[in-house]
Amino acid sequence: MILLISLLLGLAVGFLRARAAGRQLHSVEMKNTWLVFLGYLPQFFAFFLPATRSRFPDAWIPAVLIGSQLLLIVFVMSNLKLPGFWMLGLGLVSNFLAIVLNGGMMPLPLENALRLIEPGSGIKLEPGDRAGYGKDIVLLKEDTRLWFLGDIFILPEWLNYPLAFSIGDIFIGMGAFWLLWELGGPRNLNQEVSP
Repeated sequence: MILLISLLLGLAVGFLRARAAGRQLHSVEMKNTWLVFLGYLPQFFAFFLPATRSRFPDAWIPAVLIGSQLLLIVFVMSNLKLPGFWMLGLGLVSNFLAIVLNGGMMPLPLENALRLIEPGSGIKLEPGDRAGYGKDIVLLKEDTRLWFLGDIFILPEWLNYPLAFSIGDIFIGMGAFWLLWELGGPRNLNQEVSP
């Protein structure tokens, strides 16, 4: 969700920036874009598609998440010269470290997990439980390696959208926003940008 918001906002402000200067948005040549699709596909089946996520074995989640993150890191590393990509990489590496050091799933503090549960739903979560069909594992802060890289942030209650996210997610969103902002700017011949 953080990435989607960043993409939409970045595209909007990049477009407005270009229009205000009488330009069109630039396009950008990215290397190895197929890695994004290949990295996202297993997550789609494991976490998002209702027909498959309920049948997806919990034991496979670490392999899916770690493998997926590695593919995305390789994609980012092959495009580091593009605007915002170093920040995307910082976010991915932060999330990757949190996932790898905590058994292959993103750590979610117990207190955040409890705040995400709809009152009266009857759902009970304990430390060590997977949070629904997602990528998170519920952990106590003292049992979490690099706890500050986990899903420690929650959207405000007044937004009425239960979502936990990490500092890595924020960096990924900022990197995506930055890239789209730059596409509305003047052409920089030192970057791999085409008209």
